[in-house]
Amino acid sequence: MRILIVEDELHLAEALTHILRKNNYSVDAVHDGRAGLDYAQSGIYDLLLLDIMMPEMDGIRLLQTLRSQGVSTPVIFLTAKGEISDMVAGLDYGADDYIAKPFSSEELMARIRAALRRKGETVQDDTLRFGDIELSPTHLKLASRGKELKLNLKESELLELLILRKQGVTSKEQIIEKLWGFDSEAEHNNVEVYISFLRKKLTFLNSTVRINTIRGVGYVLEVSG
Repeated sequence: MRILIVEDELHLAEALTHILRKNNYSVDAVHDGRAGLDYAQSGIYDLLLLDIMMPEMDGIRLLQTLRSQGVSTPVIFLTAKGEISDMVAGLDYGADDYIAKPFSSEELMARIRAALRRKGETVQDDTLRFGDIELSPTHLKLASRGKELKLNLKESELLELLILRKQGVTSKEQIIEKLWGFDSEAEHNNVEVYISFLRKKLTFLNSTVRINTIRGVGYVLEVSG
């Protein structure tokens, strides 16, 4: 899962980034509303954390712009005391939740999990399933047929993306944008390396799930046999 933080308080943005990465989320952070809009329009994020009062463009206007463009990415507002009316406006414009500052890391993570569940990207226990495999993105664990192994973060993110694509073909460009960010210098061979790692781990688990290459197009998950 990839999360965008749009927060002009640098220390808070850094703290949020640390918390989310510790919980195995990929994170980008920007510090004004205009940059936040540019990043959010890329379509690579699973959730946005938006401050309300920001330079260049406030969070309410940012959300309103995104929703008017058909961007349905879940949004959680970070609100301060005295911003209740703004928070209500944000919910009316399509925000999914809000969390009042100061907040605990436990509350933040619970609200993020709830917003992602409402989006329908995970089942109740935060486990993704395809064929005979079960992936826990939170714990970076892949299981099949009574065996389990640990993945690194990029492997987990890649397999998660392929599962969520629901047997649709995923291009190398889409993988790079999702896993490394749309302004990344990652190349196709980076994708190929992680595809190779995942294939070896699926084989180790004796899984019937395969990552097939559609030449010139991308990759797709399929169940063999």
